[in-house]
Amino acid sequence: MAGHIQDRWFKTIDGPDGKSRKVKTERHGSGLRYRARYVGPDGTEKYKSFPDRQKRLADQWLAHVEADMARGQYVDPRAARITFGQYTEQWLAAQTTDPTTRTAVGVQLRRHALPYLGSRPLGSFRPEHIREWLSGLEGALSMSSYRRVIFNSVSAVLSAAVDDGHLTKNPCRARTVRPPATSVTRVRPWTAEQVFAVRAALPERYQAVVDIGCGCGLRQGEIFGLAVEAVRFESAWLHVACQVKVVNGHLVFAPPKRGKERNVPLPQHVGHALRRHQETYPPVPVSLPWLRPDGEPVTRLLFFSLPGGGAVRRTDFNTRAWKPALAAAGLISNPVDRGRYESAREHGMHALRHFYASVLLDAGENVKALSSYLGHTDAGFTLRVYTHLMPSSEGRTGKAVDALYKAAMGGPTTADDGCDHARR
Repeated sequence: MAGHIQDRWFKTIDGPDGKSRKVKTERHGSGLRYRARYVGPDGTEKYKSFPDRQKRLADQWLAHVEADMARGQYVDPRAARITFGQYTEQWLAAQTTDPTTRTAVGVQLRRHALPYLGSRPLGSFRPEHIREWLSGLEGALSMSSYRRVIFNSVSAVLSAAVDDGHLTKNPCRARTVRPPATSVTRVRPWTAEQVFAVRAALPERYQAVVDIGCGCGLRQGEIFGLAVEAVRFESAWLHVACQVKVVNGHLVFAPPKRGKERNVPLPQHVGHALRRHQETYPPVPVSLPWLRPDGEPVTRLLFFSLPGGGAVRRTDFNTRAWKPALAAAGLISNPVDRGRYESAREHGMHALRHFYASVLLDAGENVKALSSYLGHTDAGFTLRVYTHLMPSSEGRTGKAVDALYKAAMGGPTTADDGCDHARR
C-alpha cells in the first residue's frame, strides 16, 4: 500500500531559479493541517486528518494501517463506524434459518442487547463492554441458560461483523469474558399415574394427544400436525413429517424440527386409542400456509382440531386445556381468585416425550434407536439428556454375577443370599 502524509497548510512549488520551496496555501492556519492518505483494499482512497504539530502521530497511524493490511487485519474506518444496532438489523434480515428461530432471536436481541449495545460503533467494541453488558443482564434475567442463549446470539452477530470486515476480533471470545453458565437440569419423568391423571382431566377430544405423546414421543406441534396419511395402522408405524407452528403470530404448517422427518413405531394400545378418537372425532381438513404466513396453502386431514374446525394453537391449548388438567392432576396449583395458572415449564407437553424416553430406556432400548424416534440431531444429545435414566452399570453387573452363581451353584438370586450360601 502506498500511503503518504499531505500538508494542507503548505505546498511545494518550483521557484524562478528552478529550486523548490514551500509556500502557504489558502488553508494555512485553518482546519486540521495533516491528512494521512492511502488506498484501501477496495481501491478507494481513505484518509484521516491530524492537527498542527502532530505529523508524528499521522505517520504512526499510517504505519499502523499498513501493518494491519499486511497482516490481513485491516478494518475500513467507515465500516467500523456502523453501530451494533444497525448491523444487527442487517444481520437479522439476511438470516435464512427457520422463521420461528429468526423471530425468537430478533426478540431476544432487540429486548436484551440493543438497548445497551445498539448505539456503540462496531470498531469501538472491547471485551470490557461485553463484561459490563453481561453484568447488567445477570441482574435483569435470573435464568442462566436464557442469558447464555442471548449471549450466543450477540456473539454470532459480532462474528459475522468480523467476517464482513467491521472489526478485527470478536470481543465475546476474549479470555476475560465468561459466558453465562449452561444450566444442567436433570429430566425427572412423570410416573404412569401422573400421565394418566392428566389424560383423564383433559377434555375428551384431546385425551388422545397424551397417548401420542407418551406412546410415540412426538412434540406438541407434531401432535397437532398429525395427519391421517401419516398413520399406518396395518404396519404399526407413524410417519412424522409435519407440525403446526406459530410464525409472527400466524399458524403455519412446517417440517419437524430441523427438518428431520422420521418413522416411529406405533404401539398397539396407542393405535387403538387413536382409532377410537378417530371414530368419535372424525379428522377434518385444515388449510394453512407452508413455512411462512405468506407461503403456499397446504391442506392436511388432521386428527386433532378445534371444536369448530381449524388447527389447534399451542398457546390457547396450554392455557385452556393443558394447565387445568395439570391442576386437576395435582401437578400445579389452581389459580387464586380466577387468576393465571402458575408457570409450569417442567410440566409442559414435553413431559410426555420425557416419559416416553424413560419407558424405552428402562425396557433396554438402545440410545441410537431412541434418538431416531425422538428426532434428535444425534445420539450424543439424547445420551446427555437421558443418561441418568439408563439402568446403572453396577445394577447390571450385580444381576449378571448373581445369574452366574445361580447357574453354577443353584440357590437364591440375590447377592447377599448368594454370599451366605457360599459361606455355608
